[in-house]
Amino acid sequence: MSPVTPVGALIGRDGELALLTGLLRELSKGRGGSVLIEGEPGIGKSTLVRAVVAEAPVLGCQVFWGTGDELGQELPLLPVLDGLRVREPSANPRRNTITRLLRGEIAADRGTDVPAALSEQLLALVTEECAVRPTVLVIDDLQWADHASVALWGRLARAARQVPLLLVGMMRPAPQRDDLLALRRAVDEDARLQLAALTETAVADLVATLAGGTPDDELLRLAGGAAGNPLYVTELVAALARSSSLTITDTGTAALANSSAPSSLSAAIADRLDFVTGPVREVLRAAALLGMDFAVPDLAIVLGRGVTDLLAAVDEACAVGVLAESGNGLGFRHPLIRAALYDDMPAPLRAAWHRDAGRALAAAGVPPDRVARQLLRAVDGPGGAAEPIDEWMLTWLTGAADSLIGQAPGVAAELLSRAVASSPVGSAQHGRLAGRLADALYRLGDRAAAEQVAIAALEYAAESDLLVDLHSTLAQCRMLDGRSAESLATLDEALAAPGISARHRARLLVIAARTHSILGELDMADRVATSALEAASEAGDNWAMGWALLIMALGAHMRGRMVEALPLYDRALAVTQADPALTDLRLLLQINKAVALANLDRYEEALAAARQARYLADQVGTVMRLAQAHGALGQFLYETGQWDEALAEVKALNADLKEPAPACNELGIAAVISFHRDEVAAAREHLAAAVPYAQRIGHRLVGTLALARSLDCEHAGAPAEALAALTAELDGNTEELEEIEDLLADAVRLAIETGDLSTAQTLAGHAATLAAESEIPHRQANVLYCRGLVEHDATGLLAAAERYADASRPLMNAKALEAAATEFVRADDRAQAREAFSRAVEMYTTLGAAADVARVQAEFRGHGIRRGPHSKHRRADSGWDSLTPTEIKVAAFVEEGLSNPEIAARLLLSRRTVATHVSHILKKLGVNSRTDIAREAALRTIASR
Repeated sequence: MSPVTPVGALIGRDGELALLTGLLRELSKGRGGSVLIEGEPGIGKSTLVRAVVAEAPVLGCQVFWGTGDELGQELPLLPVLDGLRVREPSANPRRNTITRLLRGEIAADRGTDVPAALSEQLLALVTEECAVRPTVLVIDDLQWADHASVALWGRLARAARQVPLLLVGMMRPAPQRDDLLALRRAVDEDARLQLAALTETAVADLVATLAGGTPDDELLRLAGGAAGNPLYVTELVAALARSSSLTITDTGTAALANSSAPSSLSAAIADRLDFVTGPVREVLRAAALLGMDFAVPDLAIVLGRGVTDLLAAVDEACAVGVLAESGNGLGFRHPLIRAALYDDMPAPLRAAWHRDAGRALAAAGVPPDRVARQLLRAVDGPGGAAEPIDEWMLTWLTGAADSLIGQAPGVAAELLSRAVASSPVGSAQHGRLAGRLADALYRLGDRAAAEQVAIAALEYAAESDLLVDLHSTLAQCRMLDGRSAESLATLDEALAAPGISARHRARLLVIAARTHSILGELDMADRVATSALEAASEAGDNWAMGWALLIMALGAHMRGRMVEALPLYDRALAVTQADPALTDLRLLLQINKAVALANLDRYEEALAAARQARYLADQVGTVMRLAQAHGALGQFLYETGQWDEALAEVKALNADLKEPAPACNELGIAAVISFHRDEVAAAREHLAAAVPYAQRIGHRLVGTLALARSLDCEHAGAPAEALAALTAELDGNTEELEEIEDLLADAVRLAIETGDLSTAQTLAGHAATLAAESEIPHRQANVLYCRGLVEHDATGLLAAAERYADASRPLMNAKALEAAATEFVRADDRAQAREAFSRAVEMYTTLGAAADVARVQAEFRGHGIRRGPHSKHRRADSGWDSLTPTEIKVAAFVEEGLSNPEIAARLLLSRRTVATHVSHILKKLGVNSRTDIAREAALRTIASR
């Protein structure tokens, strides 16, 4: 991105400049947004944005700028990767993870969708950068960006509403791609900016500024042919000046000395290039092969020269306005300049030069994606005809295929399909290339084509490694197509191949075990996974060992045997601990282990495990894993009554960044807490926000969302509808009781209130089934509570309250105490009723459940029972006393001057969670800045001495 704004470039753009400057100033205050700028080539999109973001550092904001490139649009996420400068050396763990993904060091699982994983990592990186400083991210020339980049821009646009991110996209009206049309529709009307042609007055002002005098009528008539395009006007005046066709009169009028002028914008640019010397033009043509922006060392490699040998040519090209600085490299001042140079080369010459450029870059050791970018153009013949692939390209593709498939499967598939067609059928090279092509097609989602290529290659395949790869691809294609029986038959055939290694056997068995698990055949999955573990241990294959143990642990987990699952999770975590390539698998294991611990009511251990997962995911994990870790923590904190902390977790990430079911669960948690706190409007906002996500998962049960809907009905005075909101979710789920157990207690309570004893007894029976032979406290508490309600047993309800306390579930503890107090009133035992009532009110108060406190007090006041003198006071809503323990710790670190990332590292929190805590502290203290927080914390410290 050039930091220089050409003279006169912003003439006629006052309105647009004010709009973008306003967005930047809002960003500096922490309020993000997005804008999509459209306009024809040369209309001034980039120049306008450059002028605005030049002020960003002064306002405390950082800027990243990436550009789509016609030559690189087959490479996934290239403009975003280049814009965020992820290839530069860095100590940032997230950036290093992305770099290792690009190098193919992390894609250990063939099923890994690396472009999708990169998108998740880039999404996380952007939000982390926003946590450090307000961030401007510009993606120019979106019309040349790949589909993944366009999709990521859309996701970032939604996220910009929640974080201090100003996202800017620029694009031309053409080409009319479906994804770009969808992006236009998805962007709010007020976030779209159409740059129109300059008015006649603005054109006159621009010509006057460029020419150095007031233009006469003839010059204005000539400039009028530019149709208000500022680049055309600029190039036109520059061409007139170069040819001495302009003169300034004594009266300050700019007049034409002769009528010689370029007839079009292309002609004006060609006129500029005509002033470039021959040696410099050769350098510029080589640069045009590399794209709109390029690294100077790459240019030197392509030309076979040293970097210092290019200095004079580069200086001249910059001086005549052809090249300009762009990030850490150089770039053409405008895409039309590069296009003029590129299109001027004959197609055969251009293809040959691309081929030589690719070979030179490969010899220099540059990443495969940059080599492939050249080779794609080398094999495109005139009119789209395929050029033959030579022996060097076949050899290079054979060696680089794995890395290229991981980063850019589409590019790999295109090159490999041509390579397979160019190599002799039945040769070892043909088989290896066909195997890699089948893998690339599988990753692209074209399973039919992948299956066809694999079947054809199997006719000639002899090498055991190739046989295993082809069968593995076939099995996964068939499994994903719902043809699991065929998939398992394919795997059996591969496993029967002679000379199969222990490593290959282990990996094939893992796929088979996963297939059985998906089919619900848990016993078979367990047996196959055990065999896979044996083979993997023999081969020392950590990936296969980790997956085999995970499948065995999940089997125990799904059977409800949490105690059996835990050591399997621990073994798998130990296996994956030392291998950075298995980070995602380790996160999956850690999160599932935390869930198993929580299911056993071992919340202290569960919270510790989930916090470790959250911290690791925040450093190097995908957004999906980070969302899962935040969600697990939010669930555990909600269940254990740490509601402020729970809300911080479930709100740490925008719901648009989560899968639909977790988004529903976390919005349900927020709504349930809000209803209990008598924040009804906020609760209903959460319920409304959950609607689009709930629609995407159909009738799938989400317990917290069902509870929130039920509470909404209760608040409206409709207990029958509240019961229906729960029982509608319970119907037909008796075989999956674990999924409904957290709904049973409230459903029984509502059934009793509405006089539906039959339903209450049925649901109490479900609770008894779950508790049978179980030592898990909350399950024992559930059956005691449900039976106590059905049988009006105050003693049983007190016992339920104690078991809920043992389970660290304070909300249900309070509900059981409230129910016991009601039964004691019914039995006219007022002393015990008052005791149970007081304990219930204290627990509700501790939770901040204002709605429950008011309801219970009103109900028991009618029985002459009020709060005793030793009851706790209501939780403060504002001021220092309203801060949670974690918020107090965060405030102390703010006082010390630590940044959000530094606080996150100290507390093992994610940066987003810290940002949420800081936001809550500001709101509770009624202050506006971190300085204010530090002052309040210091005053508090002084007052306590």
